[in-house]
Amino acid sequence: MRSPLHLPDHHGPCVVWFTGLSGAGKTTIAKLVEADLVARGRRVFVLDGDALRAGLCRDLSFSASDRSENLRRAAEVAALVASEGFIVLAAFITPRQEDRDRIRSRFATQAFMEVFVDTPLDVAERRDPKGLYRRARLGQISNFTGIDSPFDPPTLADLRLDTVANAAVDLAKTVVRTILATRGFATSASAPMPPVTAQQK
Repeated sequence: MRSPLHLPDHHGPCVVWFTGLSGAGKTTIAKLVEADLVARGRRVFVLDGDALRAGLCRDLSFSASDRSENLRRAAEVAALVASEGFIVLAAFITPRQEDRDRIRSRFATQAFMEVFVDTPLDVAERRDPKGLYRRARLGQISNFTGIDSPFDPPTLADLRLDTVANAAVDLAKTVVRTILATRGFATSASAPMPPVTAQQK
């Protein structure tokens, strides 16, 4: 059980870091959160692992050291964008607890929330929207999280989203509700929030 979220400024930007297996639904939920918050007049920026790999981090492999560097760069980008007044939604697998600890420490003076998009491996593998698990099983991809590279379940997540028991749209509303409540924003009557459906801890 974590203490209350580390959100020192109750009326400013924040970084929401989504962690979970490939295919867990991190980016899908982040995009739904983005749409909801933008409709409420908030400034939002989605930082996606695939997009970063295609540009800023295209020189990095998927070794443990390069993954850590990829996440370090991602955290720096998130911090810069948040400093301009945005709510940053960062969607990265972030498989190792030590990297998540390092990222949390990076935001010691900025508002930060870690969200665990909890999807069991067998469910993520059945979804496999990009065919990555199949390729990893065939040996065509190495160091693939969940297959030949471990995923450490988060121990400090501020919010856990159960993607088996809940639909992505409902989980996104839960995230929005949490962001609005912790940032001191009033929820708009034109965009009512549903009861919390995910387990908070």
